Amino acid sequence: MTESTWNDLPVSLSDFIHQSLRDGGFINPTPVQAACIPLFLSNKDVAAEAVTGSGKTLAFIVPILEILKKRGNWSKKEVGAIIITPTRELAIQINEVLSHFLKHISDLTSLLLIGGENPIKDAEKFKANGGNIIIATPGKFEAMLEKPQYGLNLAASVRCLEVLVLDEADQLLDLGFEASINTILSYLPKQRRTGLFSATQTDELENLIRAGLRNPVRINVKEKKKADGKIEQRTPSTLKNFYMTVESDQKFNQMMNFVQARKNEKIMIFFSTCAGVDYFSKVLQILLKNTQVLCLHGKMKNKRNKVFAKFRNLESGILVCSDVMARGVDIPEVNWVIQYNPPKSANFFVHRCGRTARIGNTGNALVFLLPAEDTYINFLKINQKVLLQRMEPCDSVNNYLPKIQKFALKDRALMEKGARAYVSFIQFYAKHECSLIFRIKDLDFGKLATGYGLLRIPKMPELKGKDVCNFIPVEADFNSIAYKDKNREKQRQIKLQSEESKPSKFRRPPRSQAWSKQKERKDRKKKRREQKEMSRKRKAEDEEKEEEEEDFQDDVKLMKKLKKGKISKEEFDCQFAPSDSGED
Repeated sequence: MTESTWNDLPVSLSDFIHQSLRDGGFINPTPVQAACIPLFLSNKDVAAEAVTGSGKTLAFIVPILEILKKRGNWSKKEVGAIIITPTRELAIQINEVLSHFLKHISDLTSLLLIGGENPIKDAEKFKANGGNIIIATPGKFEAMLEKPQYGLNLAASVRCLEVLVLDEADQLLDLGFEASINTILSYLPKQRRTGLFSATQTDELENLIRAGLRNPVRINVKEKKKADGKIEQRTPSTLKNFYMTVESDQKFNQMMNFVQARKNEKIMIFFSTCAGVDYFSKVLQILLKNTQVLCLHGKMKNKRNKVFAKFRNLESGILVCSDVMARGVDIPEVNWVIQYNPPKSANFFVHRCGRTARIGNTGNALVFLLPAEDTYINFLKINQKVLLQRMEPCDSVNNYLPKIQKFALKDRALMEKGARAYVSFIQFYAKHECSLIFRIKDLDFGKLATGYGLLRIPKMPELKGKDVCNFIPVEADFNSIAYKDKNREKQRQIKLQSEESKPSKFRRPPRSQAWSKQKERKDRKKKRREQKEMSRKRKAEDEEKEEEEEDFQDDVKLMKKLKKGKISKEEFDCQFAPSDSGED
């Protein structure tokens, strides 16, 4: 069966589009492109769900350019199309693809509005070059709409909008951008074409489709794969998914053995917390001296764009990253995606894997699981339609953990990064969405600390009252461990001297002493509460006894009056048991 070509679409595309597609090597349209482009060009709203790496970007860029070009005569300050995307990396990538097409069009301009950039420069760019097509992250675009500044009134420029696209729409809502999206929608004209593109459907996305689209056409592009019959698959058929079951204290050694054997390949390693990314990227940079190891996570500010661009241009190397890189971004020729920790939700498992095997290319993904987490394999098969093949751990691997401890003894920064990474992972694990599979009670805190190469286990509430086994702390004077950065160490020494010079009553106690004092305070408060409760109970008992005594004395007086004949038998019965009168 021959593949369809761009000429086979039920709509005709402009010569400049065909030229750009040929120059970019896009010979044949993907299923999602073949489905969406004709609908967009026939004035339909589109809600498209397609597997990650299926070519959704061209599915909205091509119709946007055709629609704007057809109207023509755009002034540079008129905004004809807006593309909203959740991360700045994805926005940069879409802008690069769009720029490739705009080389062949002289009368349309684009503008990139993302977090981390100077708003004054953004305003100057718009005033100088215009922005008929704006690619933006929601927070930045909302701020530019809400607060006209630096001579830029963006709210007035969007009144002639033709097309709005929400890319990775489900993640826009997952990351808490719903309020920003609603604000942006309030500024846009109702008569427009709208497209929602995502790899997964959620209830929140359904609500947005109903609220923001007029009679949308739903497109669902999935792949088929035979495995005891046909099943729908959420990942590309060219992607091979593997899993490796290994204990916490051996996971890092197995991963190091794995990446060492693939020095000439391009690898992405996902961790579940920003602190984990910080720590393990530093460790890998120390251990893999001849390999380019880069680090990227959501808490980085100005460096993110440079790191992203650098990794995209590498022929081989490692990017250690958080889930900020799990959605939509297209990095050329990624050979392996490694998930050191399973993500917070099953959807993100699919998105992480989708950074490789994009648009028909082959790729591989590996997830590390603990023995207690093996039911996750069947869960992914049922919940996400993802089949995983078992990869056996290597029997003989080098032990890198003593080396990590040795480096930590020489650099306080590495020691502190390790402790933060350990604490953040346990806190992440305790709140995992799949809590029936990832149970905090099954986590071996000692083996985990060994696997992190820690010198000692940090104090944290989750470990309170637990007997941590399978960990041997390093004997060292931890106060004497210095920062490798001389300026940072100088500041630490100044702070220490300042603490020592204070009178003892103002001096901050050591951490262990502070924790002990905190425990004493809690114990005192508990004792006071118990004493108050006992006092209240005694008081209640005394009052009850007094009431009983008074009742007894009243009864005795009545008996004496009856004996002396001062009251009759009927009067006595009436006063002695008034509550029983009138009832049988």
